[in-house]
Amino acid sequence: MQIRLCCVVNLLLFVSSLEAGEIAEALQPYVERQELAGAVMLVADREHVIYEDTVGWADIDGQRPMAANSMFWIASQSKPITAAAFMMLVDEGKVRLDDPVENYLPEFRGQMVLVEADKEHRLLKRPRHPITVREVLSHTSGLPFQSALEEPTLDLYPLAARVRSYAMTPLEFEPGTKYQYSNAGINTAARILEVVSGMAYEQFLHERLFDPLSMKDTTFWPNEEQVRRIAKSYRPTGNSGGLTALEITQLFYPLTDRQSRFPMPAGGLFSTARDVARFYQMLLNGGELEGHRYLSKEVVEQLTTRQTPMDLPQSYGLGFSVTDKTFGHGGAYSTNSFADREKDLIFIWLVQHAGFPGRGNECQALFRRQAYEQFSQK
Repeated sequence: MQIRLCCVVNLLLFVSSLEAGEIAEALQPYVERQELAGAVMLVADREHVIYEDTVGWADIDGQRPMAANSMFWIASQSKPITAAAFMMLVDEGKVRLDDPVENYLPEFRGQMVLVEADKEHRLLKRPRHPITVREVLSHTSGLPFQSALEEPTLDLYPLAARVRSYAMTPLEFEPGTKYQYSNAGINTAARILEVVSGMAYEQFLHERLFDPLSMKDTTFWPNEEQVRRIAKSYRPTGNSGGLTALEITQLFYPLTDRQSRFPMPAGGLFSTARDVARFYQMLLNGGELEGHRYLSKEVVEQLTTRQTPMDLPQSYGLGFSVTDKTFGHGGAYSTNSFADREKDLIFIWLVQHAGFPGRGNECQALFRRQAYEQFSQK
């Protein structure tokens, strides 16, 4: 009976793989027209990867095919990971979401909000309330996207220095009244994590998330072997069409340099499709995976449901873009991941594109549509 059951399962997986191959086939013309360099695509449920495929090239000139274990700069997909790590402290009662940030980071005391400015003057006033932890995690604090310190790249200074520069920068609007996407807010939450836990942010991530979840390829500093697996980044060549390789302009090179590069909680991680899927499986299971509890169900609910005020058009949780049915996040170079609570499915789309020529920007929607058609009924 056991052998027969195993054969049936293998047959179902084989049939599923035949159907799934249609997705890569549908994307292949985009590769041939150099509108898409290559992609890794993955669909998972709460426990298993049910589809994984690749299309195109990790390196066009080097004729290196995209591989399932190719690595990518996942950029702002780092935000949900940082937020989940932070919420472990909420679970432990060490931080409260509606506390002022200044309770944990005294440098934020006395921060002002910008009322008006021109070439001749700047008018500041005290905000109606100090920024809160919930606001920095939901992009409603009034903090800018980045500070003047974070040039020419975002990873050149220690986290404590960057966060101090945010405290010295006036808020751009009254806290809680608007939504403004802010790397500074997520980085500030990560600094609170360091202060409260007494542990370096990157160490906390490895000990509390990456190692227990077996996310062995998720890192701020890819080693030499991992660097060889990183998919090259591409941008449109111009009016002539096609793709041109480029380095990631937001990061300092070499990527292996631990002396000159520092962790960027809002967008610095490199990872693989399998690793990202493990993170989402934990959340889709209510904070637990394979017998290990990482977060309470209550905290997962807070992370993955709307925290932005209902009078704002943007629906954002804590580190996640959210809808009534889904939670997830995209990244600067076109990566994307999300979980569908209704379908109990996870969708991972990893590419490395700073823009697409021609119709290349259709590819993610095509993957998503076909994946829903093939797997949501299984």
